Formats: sequence, C-alpha cells, structure tokens
Amino acid sequence: MHAHHELTESGVTTRDATTLTGIARCTAARDKARPTATDPAATTAGRTPENKLTEAERRGVLDVLCSARFVDRSPLEVYAQLLDEGIYLCSVSTMYRILRENAQVNERRRQARHPARVCPELVATAPRQVYSWDITKLPGPVKGTYFDAYVMIDIFSRYIVGAHVQTHESGLLAAEMMTEIFAVHGIPNVVHADRGTSMTSKTVATLLADLEVTRSHSRPRVSNDNPYSEALFKTLKYGPMWPERFASIHHARNLVDSFTAWYNHEHRHTGIGLHTPADVHFGLAGQKATERAVVLARARAQHPERFGKAGTPKILDLPTDAWINKPAAEPDPDQPDVDQVAA
Repeated sequence: MHAHHELTESGVTTRDATTLTGIARCTAARDKARPTATDPAATTAGRTPENKLTEAERRGVLDVLCSARFVDRSPLEVYAQLLDEGIYLCSVSTMYRILRENAQVNERRRQARHPARVCPELVATAPRQVYSWDITKLPGPVKGTYFDAYVMIDIFSRYIVGAHVQTHESGLLAAEMMTEIFAVHGIPNVVHADRGTSMTSKTVATLLADLEVTRSHSRPRVSNDNPYSEALFKTLKYGPMWPERFASIHHARNLVDSFTAWYNHEHRHTGIGLHTPADVHFGLAGQKATERAVVLARARAQHPERFGKAGTPKILDLPTDAWINKPAAEPDPDQPDVDQVAA
C-alpha cells in the first residue's frame, strides 16, 4: 500500500500504480482517505495509570504477603482473610503481580525434603554372609490373578536358599520363610531387599533384629541395588519352562521347585566361574577347578598350538568376593596421573 501511494505522489497514474503493485484503485483511495491512527505506544509512554499503587503501597503489600502470618498462604487466602478483617490492600491480580516482580510466584508452603538415601554397599567373601531376597508375581489362571513367589539367594554362591509360592504377599509369610531358611542354611550377617511392604514390615524387622541380622534396603526406584534377585527372576521368566499362565498354585509351586533344583545343581553360572551354585555354596568348587585345570593341561600337552600363552581361561576363575554397589577404587597417590605421563 505504501508503494502505491509513493507512485501516485510521484506522478504515476493510479491505473499504472495498480498494475505495478496489484492494489485496486478503490482500496488505495480508501486507505489514503482514512485518518492516520496515532501510535498507542507513543501516547501511553510516560503516562502512569491512575489506579497504580505507589511504591510505598507496593512494599506494604509485599511485607504483608511475606509476613510470618501469611508466608505460607496463597494470595487468594490472604485477600479473603483481610477482607473479613475489614482491610483491603489491592486486588488478587495485583498481589500476584507484586510477587512476580519479586520472583516469589511459586509454592509458598513448606516443601517436603526427603533425606538422601544411602547407597547400599555390601560384600560377601564366602557363602552364608549376605542373602538377597525379593517377591515376583506369577500370572494366575485368569487375567488379573497372580501368585507371589518369595525367593532368597546367597549373593556369593548364587545358591537359592529358599523359594516359596504363596497366594498373597505379607510380612508374616516372609518371616516364616526366613525362619525356615535360617534353620537349614544358617543365619547370615546381612539380609538385603528392596523397599516393598513385606520387606519393610514390622514382622520381618523384628525377626532380623532378634537374630542380630543387619537389614539392608535398596534406594527407592533403583532396581540396580538388588541385582542378584533381579537377574535370578530374569533367568526364571525367560526360560523355556515358563508358561504364559499358571493353572493353579500347585502348578506354580511345582515349576518353581523344579527351576530351583535345576538352577542350584545344573546351571553353570558365568558369575562364579561356570560352576553350579551348589558347588560354590557347599565348598566343592575348588576341587572342581583343580580337575578342570588337569583336563586343560592334558589338552594343552596334546595340542599346544591350539592354546594361547595364557593359562586357565578367565571365564573359569572363581571370584573371591561378591558386591552390591562396589565402591569405585580410589586413585593411588603414589601412581602418576595418566595425563601427566602422556604430557
């Protein structure tokens, strides 16, 4: 439109200006006849609204909102309570505006500050020192029904010391399972679990306290704090024997019992030098390792070209400890820094 007016003012006919700009002559004529609107920004700049609070009044409102009486109240509550007392300071929107200008538009109530959860750091150097347990759901015969499998494992040997299937989850059933396990396999130093209702129940806590067993719990929503039980459940549920649903609780108990026997006495676990958990738990792994070394030495003597310089494969090494959240090794102050050596 501005180009059309410039062309006509420089002597170009309106017909030619319309051809060049594509703007109809009547449209250009109406725009030219329209009175020039004043810039609202220019008219309002420097003009203070008549209803604006003074700086002293604004500071007074802020002092009231931040006072000990109203510091945890919303502006709506402050507004209503002051009105009931015959006091009017300003509108609710003005209160919010003043708070916003002072970076105080947020939750005014005291916020819950949960204590930092300590990362559990547990180590077992022999069987019967640290037990880990958890409960997993087994799908029942119809949708929406489940059985609960209580499973406890020795983290050093990976031996399943107890596996019970129940119709529901409760601290009383967990305590009964632990009592039976401790009578057969001995009382451990530590029992580790997550923070489920059964794990943190008063019944379980009282039992462990009476036996002087240390309780350890995972941090909230940190599944890695209970790795041995989680890995065991994955082996259970991804195995070929796992059905889509269990026909009855007897079906579930029979399958868990058969899995426990297989896992303890037949399964070669990569975390314990490809030994069975039973061999490690009952102290037979050392003799088995010696026998394996003899077999490997005989094969090496017959065909040395088929073996490398290393001796026994590392996958057959039996670890000396088992950790839950092993702390990072601290740097040796006597060793030079890698970056300094490279420099």
